[in-house]
Amino acid sequence: MVGREPTVRPRTAGDGVSTAARRDFGAGPLSRGAALVYTLLVVELLLLLCAAPGLVALFALERHASNLPLVAVCAVPLGPALSAALYALHHQRLDLTELHPGRLFWRGYRTNLAGSLLVWMPTLLWLTVIAVNLVNLPAAGLPGWWSLPLMLVGAGVAVVGVNALVITSLFTFRLRDVLRLAGYFVLRTPMVAVGVALLLAAATLLTLVVSEAALAALASVLALALVRGGGPMIDVIRREFVQ
Repeated sequence: MVGREPTVRPRTAGDGVSTAARRDFGAGPLSRGAALVYTLLVVELLLLLCAAPGLVALFALERHASNLPLVAVCAVPLGPALSAALYALHHQRLDLTELHPGRLFWRGYRTNLAGSLLVWMPTLLWLTVIAVNLVNLPAAGLPGWWSLPLMLVGAGVAVVGVNALVITSLFTFRLRDVLRLAGYFVLRTPMVAVGVALLLAAATLLTLVVSEAALAALASVLALALVRGGGPMIDVIRREFVQ
C-alpha cells in the first residue's frame, strides 16, 4: 500500500521562530510544576470516578473486623482505576502544550482492565484471608507471636501485588510472566520493594488514623510515587525484557 506524499511547504524565517517559541513555552520549572498539578488533579478525579461504586459502599461500612470481606469487594473497582492512573502518569509529558491526562487515563483503563483485575483480585483475596486470620488469632487459640509471620506474609503479598499491577499497567505480558517478574524484582531491585512497602505502610497508617477519604484524596499522589519509585524496575524491564 502506497502512502500519500505529504505536501511540503517552503520554510520561512517565521517558522523557525514560532517552532522555537512553541518548544520553549511550557519547558520551564514553573510550567512543568503547573502541568504536574493539573495532571494529578485530572487523574485524581477520573480515578475517583471509576472507583466511586466501591468507595461509596466502603464509606458506608462500619469499621469492624467482620466487614473485611466486604471491604475487599468494595476495593475491586479501585484496581483498574489505579492501573489507569499509573499508565497516564507514566506516559504524560509535563509540557503545557501537550497535556492529555484524561485521554491517557481512559486509554490505560480500556487497555488494562482485564489484566489489572487478574492481578488485583487475587491480591485482595490473599490479603483478606491474612487479615481475617490476624484479627481472629485469639479466637483460634493461637499465640500472639503468630501475628508476626502473618504480617510478613501479608507485606510480601502486597509488595508483589503492587509490583505486578505496575508491570501489567505499563507492559504487555502474560499473567504468569507478570507474576514472575513481580516476584523477581523484589530481589532484583530491593530499593523499589522497600519503597513500595513504605508507601503501603503510610497508606495504611493514614487510613487508620484519619479515614479512607483521606487516602482516596491522595490516590493520584500515591500512584505518582509508585511510578517514580518504580523507575529502576521499569527501566530494567524495558531494557532486558521488551524487544
